[in-house]
Amino acid sequence: MSGPVAFLGRIDRALASEAPGKVAPTARSFVAKRAAAADAHPQFDELRDRARAIRMETLAELDTHLARFADAAEAVETKVHWAADAAEANRIIVGIALAAGARTAVKGKSMVTEEIELNEALEAADLEVTETDLGEFIAQLAGEKPSHIIAPILHKSRQDVGRVFTEELGEPYTDDPDELNAIAQRHLRQRFLTADVGITGVNLGVAENGTVALIENEGNGRFTTTAPPIHIAVMGMERIVPTMADAAVVLDVLARSATGQPLSVYTNFVHGPRWPGDPDGPDELHVVVVDNGRSATLGSATAEILGCIRCGACLNVCPVYQSIGGHAYDSVYQGPVGSVVSPGLWGLDPWSELSHASTLCGACREVCPIRIEIPDLLAEVRAQGVEAGMAPGWLAGGISRYEKVSADAKKWRRYEGLAAFGARFLSGSDGWLKRLPSVGKGWTDHRDLPAPKKKPFRDRWEERDGA
Repeated sequence: MSGPVAFLGRIDRALASEAPGKVAPTARSFVAKRAAAADAHPQFDELRDRARAIRMETLAELDTHLARFADAAEAVETKVHWAADAAEANRIIVGIALAAGARTAVKGKSMVTEEIELNEALEAADLEVTETDLGEFIAQLAGEKPSHIIAPILHKSRQDVGRVFTEELGEPYTDDPDELNAIAQRHLRQRFLTADVGITGVNLGVAENGTVALIENEGNGRFTTTAPPIHIAVMGMERIVPTMADAAVVLDVLARSATGQPLSVYTNFVHGPRWPGDPDGPDELHVVVVDNGRSATLGSATAEILGCIRCGACLNVCPVYQSIGGHAYDSVYQGPVGSVVSPGLWGLDPWSELSHASTLCGACREVCPIRIEIPDLLAEVRAQGVEAGMAPGWLAGGISRYEKVSADAKKWRRYEGLAAFGARFLSGSDGWLKRLPSVGKGWTDHRDLPAPKKKPFRDRWEERDGA
């Protein structure tokens, strides 16, 4: 993949597919649930302010909090590992599994393991790995990547899922949700009970006591962390809060923003491996702390994006995401947040193009539980792309010409007249442009554009003022 053509091509494929029609209704339902949950909390705005302060203050002293977390975790016999990049993280995780003689692994839902492509590394070492989150399980069977941060198969209907189970599991076709859930349960239960290793992500690491917090709604995370003898938790280095009280605040805004729940069904706090007398739990707990570009982001103009708690609210409300779905972004992190995270972690080329897939309407900022200034960060990524010479030629040329014309009143009036004259041949009788040539086609293929007026607003205002 390289450059804007690849991205625009993915957008065209997405618009031509059935996926957006499946994504948009569910995304909008999440928006409604989030709004209801926010309204039901009498101090939700104050809670968001507190959550933002926690995240921003933690990022400002991240090294200190990470060191506290590691010391506290190791004090309860958790083994902490540090990975500079994806390759090192995979080597550590595969090494732990192979050293224990493991052959099978079950995985809870984890964005960071998607980011580092852990499944591919495990399979290359002849380890069988099974995704246990229902959506991730279906995506794995279908040979697809997740299309949403919290709802991996938002692009699939129940009929699609029924076909996947028939083709990949040999099950009789059904599209009944209860029957589909029962099929998945039958296939997953034995894998939980026989797996050698359980692998999860980490929603939050608590610096004061070395606890890792995992939230989910299905119970698969609890199985993954307690049934296998080894639990490996993979954590992005920014996912730290100082105290358990801070964790409670962040988890409160996370659940309400993600799914409209007061709290997720399963909120798991893992504090070290199995203790003497415990009936279940792993014999070993490993936490792999992953950098993979986060340090570079922390020192950049887009550092605020590391405050993201991966609720997915900005995806749900984004009109662009609703229109093209998640796979068009070609990144594990989609939507507005992904358009900042991806170039931050992996560099501008080719990821700066994602920042142009936004109207900068500000809806993402309005719903973000951490109040991250996502539109400002998107504009920053765009500016960095232009400065690096990565903007499409038509855009770079257009901006350059606009700068010159907008600074010269005579040129501006001349171009206004030319635009109005040209619009006479392109607009319909209703005064709307329906077919633009060249790059303008990308707009009018899907919506109309108001035609420039023969007499601009300034002239009409002057006439009114002088009347």
